[in-house]
Amino acid sequence: MRQSSKPKTARSRLTKVTLRRSPKSGPSKTTPVKITSKSHQILELLRRKQGASLQEMQKASGWQAHSVRGFLAGTVKKRIGLKLTSDKPSNGVRHYFVAQG
Repeated sequence: MRQSSKPKTARSRLTKVTLRRSPKSGPSKTTPVKITSKSHQILELLRRKQGASLQEMQKASGWQAHSVRGFLAGTVKKRIGLKLTSDKPSNGVRHYFVAQG
């Protein structure tokens, strides 16, 4: 394999990659969400009448708390567009659920 006489910089590689892309025409479309089994399990928990606590979602998915909260904010609310609400009753455990409607 022959090496080029000019060293390539990150900027030149980026420019070449950018130039290869064709411009998008028309309105942008949302990216379809691929639902994995873990995210599907969390969505099923959220659809229950009583919702799901953070600990229940952690146990179902095996994710850490910050990952579950990131999934709720990034995927459930922004990408899928569901209305996510939460309630913290007197027992002090917050429950999240998807509003039916």
